[in-house]
This record gives sequence, structure tokens and C-alpha cells, in this order.
Amino acid sequence: MNRIFSGMQPTRQLHLGNYLGALRNWVALQNEYECIFCVVDLHALTIAQEPEVLRNNIREVAAAYIAAGIDPDKNILFNQSFVSGHAELGWILSCHTPLGWLNRMTQFKEKAGKHRDMANLGLYSYPVLMAADILLYKATHVPVGEDQKQHLELARDIAGAFNRHYDTEFFPLPEPQILGEATRVMSLRDGTKKMSKSDESEYSRINMTDDADTIAQKIRKAKTDPEPLPDTLEDLEKRPEADNLVTIYAALSGETREQAIQRFAGAQFSQFKTALLDAAVAHLAPITQRMNELLADKAEIDRLLRKGGERAEAIASRHLAEVKDIIGLLRP
Repeated sequence: MNRIFSGMQPTRQLHLGNYLGALRNWVALQNEYECIFCVVDLHALTIAQEPEVLRNNIREVAAAYIAAGIDPDKNILFNQSFVSGHAELGWILSCHTPLGWLNRMTQFKEKAGKHRDMANLGLYSYPVLMAADILLYKATHVPVGEDQKQHLELARDIAGAFNRHYDTEFFPLPEPQILGEATRVMSLRDGTKKMSKSDESEYSRINMTDDADTIAQKIRKAKTDPEPLPDTLEDLEKRPEADNLVTIYAALSGETREQAIQRFAGAQFSQFKTALLDAAVAHLAPITQRMNELLADKAEIDRLLRKGGERAEAIASRHLAEVKDIIGLLRP
């Protein structure tokens, strides 16, 4: 059986890039695969967290999943820390992961920056825990953005190393899925930088909890250039801010980038932004409304996460027991 595993961190608010680059694609995948969607709260601990803020962020991400169209009855939806097997398998796999493999991970270098010696071990070993997340459920496919593709390749390497060491085919080698027009949504203030939760400027992103007036303000203030929109993709790709806004419009409207640029070729940005604003509000307003309804009942979100966690635990505990048998650990 083909099985999807994917997740998002509960760090601050989800934004349009998270939705277009991942969440919207998950909604389509649930009709084709057995799907496990996780709020990866253990990964969030690589940066300092306030306990109550973290709890609320976990609920907000879960609400976003459901509001966007993920069915918690049809799929398994839970928070990572509910299933202790993630951390346990993470340790087992870390003992099959050479340091050289982790030293090649570019995301650690980017996040640690110049203070690499002060970075915590969790940030360094993050990709091993990500591999454990996937392999614990024997997922066959993982929808990822371009920035996570290297981590998935590492998960495949770790699975292969484990299988070879114990002369088994226990873990499948998960395949990446990079889907849709907007696999990498960029900042509204700088078309060369990815849209990010951590950007200090609220005007750099559209949050999934933003109301229509806030979305309108952010789109009107989005950085552009002085020229009219071009008529070819080749010319568009030379203009990062224009390319980003057209990509967002295409993803929201259901068109290809080529169709979008043909529609608006020669138009001024003022005209184009009006169309982009209409598309963004029409698409996001129902999701935001549903999120707010869900977040008004925290106990219900907690119940849904607990129910999903119990379903995830049933799969994870079986697979982890098999791993322990393979490697020679005694079980109760």
C-alpha cells in the first residue's frame, strides 16, 4: 500500500507559502493514498519555545490542516510527541548515520550561521528525526518542498544503510513528491528570499489567519518593479518580484504560470494586484473562517489529535517492535 507521511512545525503562524507549497497538495493526495499528517512538535524544540505558545501553535496548525480540507476521520492527523516511537527510532537510526552525511546538510549550515558551535544537537540531528518520522510508518511517498528534498534523500540513505546492515528490506525507500505551481513561494518584500514565518516584517507574508483587509494591505504593499508585466515566462523569470506574484496568482486561480502571464501581459501592477487580491481573498477567506471556528473549541482539537495519535501509535508500535527484533533488542 502506498502511504504518505508529511508534517509541518508549529512555529508561529502558517502562511501562504505553507499552504500553496504543501497543505493544498496534501488535500488532493488524501484521495489517492493512505495519509498520515503530523504536527511535528518535537522538531519545533530546536528553537526556544514558550510552553503555552507552543500548545496554541500545535492547535493552530492542526486547525489549519482541517480547515484546508484534511479529513481527520479519513486520514491520521496527530502531533508527533504523542507517539514516543519517533524519538526512539530517531536514536536507533542515529546509530546508523555517519557524521559525514549530516555535515553535508545545507539547512543546518544556514540556520546555525556563524555560531555553529553554539547550535544545539537537536538542530544538527534534525534530519535523522525526520527520517524516523517517515520510516516509523514505512511511508512510501513524502510531499516535500525543494528545501526539504536533501533531508528526504538522507532518509533514503539511512533506510538503505539499515537494510544493508541487517540484510533485510524492512524499510521502503520513500519517494519525494514535489507538486504544483507554487513549490517555493517567495517573500512579498524580497522576491529572492523564501516566504518565512521568521521574517521580522509581517508584510513579507500572508498568514492563514489574516482577514480580507490585512491581505489587501499586504498585497498592495508587495514589492514590484516599475515595468509592466512581461509576455513570456523567460522575461518573467528575470524579475523575481513579478515572478513571485504571478506564481501566487496562478496557484490561487488554478491556472499555469504561462496562462497567467498571457492574461496579464503588458498590464500595470496596480491592475494585476487587484486580480491577485480578489483571488487571494476568495481562496483564503473560507479557510480562515473555518480555522477560527475550530480554534474556538480547543478541547475538540485536542480530542481529534488524541484520536489520530492513538491510530498512529498502533502502526508505530508494531513497526518499532519489528525493528527491535531485527537489531537484537529484548522487548517486554
